[in-house]
Order: sequence, then structure tokens, then C-alpha cells
Amino acid sequence: MKNLKFILLAAASILLSACSAEDQQTSEDMGQSDEMVTESGILPMVPDGAQAMSLLGKPLYPAEPSQALLDNLAEAKANYDADPDDAMNIIWYGRRVAYTGDYRRAIEIFTEGIEKHPEDARMYRHRGHRYISIREIDRAVADYEMAEKLIQGTEDKIEPDGAPNPQGIYLTTTHSNIYYHLGLSYYLKQDWEKALAAFKAGQDLGLNDDNIVSTGHWIYMIHRRMGNEEAAQASVQNIHKDMTIVENMSYHNLTLMYKGEIPPAELVNIDPNDPSGAAIAYGVANWFLYNGETERAYDLMERFMNTSSWSAFGFIAAEVDLSKR
Repeated sequence: MKNLKFILLAAASILLSACSAEDQQTSEDMGQSDEMVTESGILPMVPDGAQAMSLLGKPLYPAEPSQALLDNLAEAKANYDADPDDAMNIIWYGRRVAYTGDYRRAIEIFTEGIEKHPEDARMYRHRGHRYISIREIDRAVADYEMAEKLIQGTEDKIEPDGAPNPQGIYLTTTHSNIYYHLGLSYYLKQDWEKALAAFKAGQDLGLNDDNIVSTGHWIYMIHRRMGNEEAAQASVQNIHKDMTIVENMSYHNLTLMYKGEIPPAELVNIDPNDPSGAAIAYGVANWFLYNGETERAYDLMERFMNTSSWSAFGFIAAEVDLSKR
């Protein structure tokens, strides 16, 4: 009996070793990056140098960061090294890493932040953003739902920008960013009712005109996706051409297009290789889709996929639509 037990154990050990070797060889053959583990599980493996796989099966590689981004990262890293338990040091270290295009490393940093500051909604807010960037939408939803719970009954505060506008005016807050990204996460899941509620909650904060047009753009699109054209038109009646817009000119122009004050032809040729252009490209493609020009809509989305702005929200939303076509 003892000999039989020994034989079985030896056989199991050999089998496990063989499987491990096979897995290692497969990983080497594919040139994949190491697994990354967060408290919510292992991130999907990707080819070397890639940050994610698109929803259409294409590896997504970051652009070379500028020297300015690297200098800012070095400063943030020095602050973090001096006091790695400080919440702001963790947040800015993670944000600066993400700005260089290393979203997976940023997720690790914000996960560390959650372990050290589990009641700090900002950790979930920033990690959720980078889950969106790498197409882990379910994880993004979970993070933003947690962030929404944590901000209930708390004071809202300005959220400093990583790249401030020329006027040096901060336009968003912790609460507004959580509701905005929660709405976006639901939108990418095509959960229209929840997306609508989140964007409305963000717009109801009434921060400024930039906030009104950015949320208004998504609210309009959600109503159109739900077939509520009358509600869609009503949702942009508070938007006009004389608003004081500091950053969100793309959303302002789109909402004016929805009202019939700007023709789509004026916007359709804008370069989609940056986040603002990506937003416009997606908004115009949706406009064609709502109005029965389906092939024209999907053609624009497909051309959009050949640009470099794969981390832009409009690009990701177009990817979702194409993957579900």
C-alpha cells in the first residue's frame, strides 16, 4: 500500500512538472509579458511590450513618452520613495506612470494604494480608469461602484489635473470624475440605464459649463441608443454656443451638432489621433448610426481603429461597437 501511494505521488509530481514546463515554453514561444496580479485576480497576459489586447484582438502598444513626462515621473517617484505610505504620493506616482503609457504598472501601484488606504475612493477612481484603458471593463465597473459607495456623505474636492489647461483652472472634482467614469464603464458594457443615471448624477453636481457639455454628450448618446429621441433632444436644451468652455470644446461642438447648430460635415474630418479628436470621431459615427447611415457609421469607426489614440474613450467605445456588430 505504501509503495502504491509513493508511485501515485511520484506520477503526480512528474505530471505537474511537465505541465509547468509546457506552460513556460508556451509563454516563451508567444513572447508574452509576465502575469500581473491584483487583489481582483490575474491580469490577462499580453505580448511583450503591449499593454492590452483590443476588443478586436489587436495588441496595443504605448507610444514613446516625452522627456517632460519622464521628468514628472521621476519627481513623483522620488516623493513616493521618501514616503510610500502617503496617499497623495501613491496617487501621483500611479498617475505619472500611467501618463507614460504603462497602465499595467499603474494598476499595481493603485492596488498597493487600496491595500494601504482601503477607504480612499481616489484609489479606486484612478485604478478604474486604467482598467478601462486596458479593456478590463468589468473590473472598472467594480472599482467605480466601490468608489461611488465610499464618497457618499463626503465632501467633494477639486481634483488637480496632471496636465493643467493654459488658464490653470481645475474643472473636475473627485465626485464628478467618479460619476463620469462610472457612467462610461456602464456605457462600455452597454448598460444604458445605469450609464444614464451615473452621467446624470455627475451633471447634477453643476460644476461648470465644461462639466455640463461633457456629461451632456454622453447623456444624449445614451438616450439615442435607447431609442428616446425626444428625451435626447431635451437633454441638450441647456447647452448653447455662448457657454464658457475651457477644455471640452469637442463635447461642446458635438452637443451643438446634436441640436442642429453645427453640421456633421464640419466635424467629420477632424484628426482623431488625440482624445479630443477621438471624442468627435465617435460622436459623429454615432450620429450616422442613429440616423440610419449604418455603413457610414461603421466605416468611420473602422478607419478610427487605424489611429494611435487607442486609450481615448471614444476609441474604446468604437471598439466595443465594432466587436458587437
